[in-house]
Amino acid sequence: MSLPCKSPDSSKLTSGFHSRGNLPHLKREGASYFVTFRLAGTLPKELLLRLKAERAAIIAKALAAKRPLTWHEQEALFRWYAARVDKHLDAGFGECFLARPEIARLVAEAVAFHQGVRFQLHTWVVMPNHVHAVVRPHQDWTLSAILKGWKGYTAREANRRLKRTGQPFWQVESYNHLVRDDEDLRHCNYYTIMNPVNAGLCRQPEQWQWSSSYRPEAGTKKSFGGVPGARWRKRCVTLLL
Repeated sequence: MSLPCKSPDSSKLTSGFHSRGNLPHLKREGASYFVTFRLAGTLPKELLLRLKAERAAIIAKALAAKRPLTWHEQEALFRWYAARVDKHLDAGFGECFLARPEIARLVAEAVAFHQGVRFQLHTWVVMPNHVHAVVRPHQDWTLSAILKGWKGYTAREANRRLKRTGQPFWQVESYNHLVRDDEDLRHCNYYTIMNPVNAGLCRQPEQWQWSSSYRPEAGTKKSFGGVPGARWRKRCVTLLL
């Protein structure tokens, strides 16, 4: 495994407010983050346009004033994300390459590879078309560098194993939420580990193999709760069972 070994020397990536692509990002040195990165093509274009319009009301003031989002705005954006984006991701639109055990294992191992060295990984989960992680970068490591390492390495390896050329694997833009305090951290951790349960992929978080909560003795991931639509369930049954 060959992930980048140096962190970019850029103070704005360590602390402060900046915008890249469509989403605003608030960074604070020494903080933890809830992050999501998803496969390319997992949200239809028309949906993205509608979500962008909904999000604009929350972030317009911050973008215009070049200031960080307030905690109230951060919480509102997180609620917007949880209620809108994850709901559609869990519906299984687009390719679900991460439902293939060999690709899920590749991503899971990459996410945890530098645990304790570059970052503290609180919780993580690999879903069939996206990944959640709650992570605290160590000193001299930025969240941007960590995400670049995860996504760059896994994209190259996954495309090679899938025999794909000239096609993006991950969506360029990632989502991140700055964790405010211990209560917010508990909420983000709970949200992460419960994602496969809420998506109907297992009955208990300990049953989902591609998660920090996985416990082999808890049983297998063959217990589906029936939350996803039929197309999603059929694909997951075919690839996972």
